[in-house]
Amino acid sequence: MNYLDKSLINRLEEKLNKINGLRPLPSALVKKLQEQFRIEMTYNSNGIEGNSLTLKETFLVLSEGITIKGKPLKDHLEAKNHHEALEYLSDLVEKDKHHTVSEILIRNLHQIIVQETDRNWAGKYRNSNVVIGGADHTPPDALEVPKEMKRLITWLQRNIKKLHPVELAALAHHRLVYIHPFFDGNGRTARLFMNLILMQRGYPLVIILKNDRKKYYEVLSQADKGDFSKLVRFIAQSVERSLDIYLRIITPSRVKKERYLPLSEISSKTSFSAKYLNLLIRQGKLEAYKQGRNWLTSLEAVSRYLEGRARKR
Repeated sequence: MNYLDKSLINRLEEKLNKINGLRPLPSALVKKLQEQFRIEMTYNSNGIEGNSLTLKETFLVLSEGITIKGKPLKDHLEAKNHHEALEYLSDLVEKDKHHTVSEILIRNLHQIIVQETDRNWAGKYRNSNVVIGGADHTPPDALEVPKEMKRLITWLQRNIKKLHPVELAALAHHRLVYIHPFFDGNGRTARLFMNLILMQRGYPLVIILKNDRKKYYEVLSQADKGDFSKLVRFIAQSVERSLDIYLRIITPSRVKKERYLPLSEISSKTSFSAKYLNLLIRQGKLEAYKQGRNWLTSLEAVSRYLEGRARKR
């Protein structure tokens, strides 16, 4: 079953092809972009789980080795460990894009993520049952975890060529958090696992924003009940955000021509209300990216949406 709208798939592939068409990119630029993404993902992924470091503080901890006064040691260690896991992931993909995803690899990611905050259980499956606070879903019995993890890897291998990479990554992410194989660090591990699948297919690092935490948990909860479409679309929009950032930086001339503005401003220049533009964005039909809590789009993006709609008639 396909969960992504064809127009959204085409848009993602077109943007990825544009980036690939500009390769090889200057090595200094690539290095700077990758580090920017690693810091941003570390801040957001840890922030979703309650880490109190701000984006600037995360940068200072990772780049300058500074200890932030008044912030828990655990938050500093989580930032360093997550950043190290991202470096491990990048090295892995750089050495072998077709590296087989295995249980051992997932456990290695988890081991790095919690190596200094949950040392006794780093890389080890839980041995007792757990309840996830605020969620309707109860993870499988601890005795079922090894079997469920083997099923996850088998499912991944069966679907690797059947599903679009974004669908595969989103569904694999959900399957891992659904199993909840570890006592702590499941969400962070699942987001890295998802990125491994995408990076192997040439996509840049994809970040779930801390500001989207509520929406993220909502779409995961709907996926728990068997409705995967909203989760896949949510992940696809996060993928598009990363592609857009890359394109804006490596093709600056295009940015000058195409101005991304708040929905209220775009609304005043088109026949669409800001509310309807927001709906189109959430449905994946209109190109946009998030700045803080606000969606930005362009008049050119609205024109492309209208052209696509006219072709379908």
